[in-house]
Amino acid sequence: MTEETETPAVDLTGIRDAVSVRLPAVSAYLSVLRTATAGLAARLDFTLDQIEDLRIAVDEACAMLLRHAVPGTDLLAEFELTGQEMTVRVEVNTLGVTSPNREDFAWMVLTALADDVDAISDHADHLAIVLRKRRSTARPS
Repeated sequence: MTEETETPAVDLTGIRDAVSVRLPAVSAYLSVLRTATAGLAARLDFTLDQIEDLRIAVDEACAMLLRHAVPGTDLLAEFELTGQEMTVRVEVNTLGVTSPNREDFAWMVLTALADDVDAISDHADHLAIVLRKRRSTARPS
């Protein structure tokens, strides 16, 4: 990677490198998020394996949330790119669920594929999952 390809968190105009996507909380729209995830990870020069890991992690996080989403509401995904790291926050309005099942297979997949995973419930009836993935600097030999 060269200095020309590194993506700054904030450019000279003060604009943050962040993307928000709001779509119906229905699994049929998850392909949009998988595509957005891959494109944004490619901007940070993630390896193909890292991009695929992140796509799967975002898909799993969304699937976990959609099980509890209020019908007819939206899923919000926020992507923030900072140098060598991408943070993805996906959130929905729920019917009283404020925490994912951390014993679930999907949670184990998330923790295996992302560098950091957290669940956040700012208030009742709202749940978010936050994933962080850092670009690895080691190249396979």
